[in-house]
Amino acid sequence: MSELRLLEQSCEWTSDQLEDESIWTEQLDENECDELDAALRHALAESSDVLDIDRSHFPLPTLSGRLGQIEQELIEGRGFVRIRGIDSERYGQDEMEMLYWGIGMHLGKPWPQNKHGHVLGDVIDQGVDLDDPEIRGNQIGAAALPFHCDGSDLVGLMCLSDGVEGGLSLVANSVRIHNTLVREDPDLALELYKPQPYHFRGEQPPGGKSWYTVPVFIDHGGRLFMRAIPPYIAASQMIEDAPRLTSTAKAGLKRLVALAEDPTNHIAMQLRAGDMQFINNYHVMHGRTAYTDDPESGRIRHLKRLWLETKAFTSRPEGFSNSGPSHWVANRSVSRLRTD
Repeated sequence: MSELRLLEQSCEWTSDQLEDESIWTEQLDENECDELDAALRHALAESSDVLDIDRSHFPLPTLSGRLGQIEQELIEGRGFVRIRGIDSERYGQDEMEMLYWGIGMHLGKPWPQNKHGHVLGDVIDQGVDLDDPEIRGNQIGAAALPFHCDGSDLVGLMCLSDGVEGGLSLVANSVRIHNTLVREDPDLALELYKPQPYHFRGEQPPGGKSWYTVPVFIDHGGRLFMRAIPPYIAASQMIEDAPRLTSTAKAGLKRLVALAEDPTNHIAMQLRAGDMQFINNYHVMHGRTAYTDDPESGRIRHLKRLWLETKAFTSRPEGFSNSGPSHWVANRSVSRLRTD
């Protein structure tokens, strides 16, 4: 980069500006829900497998315009939205997944999320060992998840079941975090513009290195692109041949996390069954509060996840394209965990 500068200041927000949930909640009306139901029936007549369905198979003659406005808000505005109004009790899990997939196809193209090629993933307690360095956040149950960014343009979550209590979704304004660092700690900001090491969590190509590098911040034509998963960066230091974090990088990451955790810079939202959340992964860090399941009663927190490529970006920095490791793309598939 040639010059450290403030980026996309119009996308900065503070939590007090968004106290009114109606600002960031898109409430679907009866006609829009009927249109979604008709699109669902149209898609299912084509195939019951979401992998066979694209935007053309999920026609939304009226709602597509509203989704276009939502996409614009994700890219040029606050960077997140909650869509509410679908009656989840009206549908089975397969139908809810198709509804979610169909809406997602109007916002972008699917992006593989892991070495299994999952383009529709599950966020649910998968009984993993928390000490396993190769587990990923979507597999972890009950525990809170720290603020982080994922690996795509847009990240979507749909709630199938919200469990017993807790599990609030947290979103923090990355643009404000970046610009605060530029204003107050430019040396730390500059260090985070340099490539930082990440643990691959066992997702690397066969025979490939178990670590990779990518900057936390990238200024790409005046747009902020961000990749930050602090636990993966810290885990890289367990790998002998991975680059060592500098003291400045450690201080920068600590400051970044503190800014995300500052109540001024984030909000918490509840996701009820049927709710969908979409975020701009480069403008919003996200996390989760701890939650409680009750398997005996069937009250288990279960979300589906989409990573999407938006058409709004005509160019991206190196390493930010919808491809990823070749084996991720080649293994295109759907995670099919069930709780119904």
